[in-house]
Amino acid sequence: MPPAAPSTPPTPSTPRERYRAQVQQEVKQAALAQIAEGGIEALSINAIAKTLGMSGPALYKYFRNRDDLLTALISDGYEDAAEAIRTAAHHTADRSPRDRLLALAHAFRDWAVAQPHRYLLLAGTPSATYEAPGHTAESARAVLGPFMAVLAEGSPWPAAEPLYDEVRAWIATTPEVATWVAAYAPVADPVPALAATVLAWTRTHGIVSLEVQGSYKGMGHDPATLLTLEIGTLADATGLASGT
Repeated sequence: MPPAAPSTPPTPSTPRERYRAQVQQEVKQAALAQIAEGGIEALSINAIAKTLGMSGPALYKYFRNRDDLLTALISDGYEDAAEAIRTAAHHTADRSPRDRLLALAHAFRDWAVAQPHRYLLLAGTPSATYEAPGHTAESARAVLGPFMAVLAEGSPWPAAEPLYDEVRAWIATTPEVATWVAAYAPVADPVPALAATVLAWTRTHGIVSLEVQGSYKGMGHDPATLLTLEIGTLADATGLASGT
């Protein structure tokens, strides 16, 4: 079974810790407001400090630099998206595997289109020099884990075999990926499930990215229809049982 959802971080216990957590939250909210209005390039430590009535140097006590703030926003975004996925998994636990997979994909789309500025933090490149720390990859895997848990109930898909060697090597050479796969796909051969998860992610991400960028405007159809078709096709190809 997949691991339990991570517990809520403990509430800061001292007045100093509570104040620090409050200021950090206010900084992140101000940063997201900037990004929502002007894009990632609008993010400015000095402007945030001014909004909060602080000096720039004072704000650096809470975030070391702009990249540190970006990492916090990205981590929060992944955690929020993962929670939306976990909620969808919980609410559809009694449905067929095919229906559950579709629900997860649509839950992610709903999360993304409701707050596209946060989605673009995850999907884009915040700046030319920014490099995400390794722990953000772990946060991303939390979003994908429930997809893999469903796809582990399917069967190998011959057309996807060119991807199998690549994901097999990924598991073999990356211990944290092997641990993640074992948690969500505890089957004799998890390679087909991981390969299908990668395909589910690229299909979902591709459709959502185009929607958030406005690429479907004037085309006369609902992006949700495209998502249902793409993920439904993958579900059928991997032999996931349908609802009655």
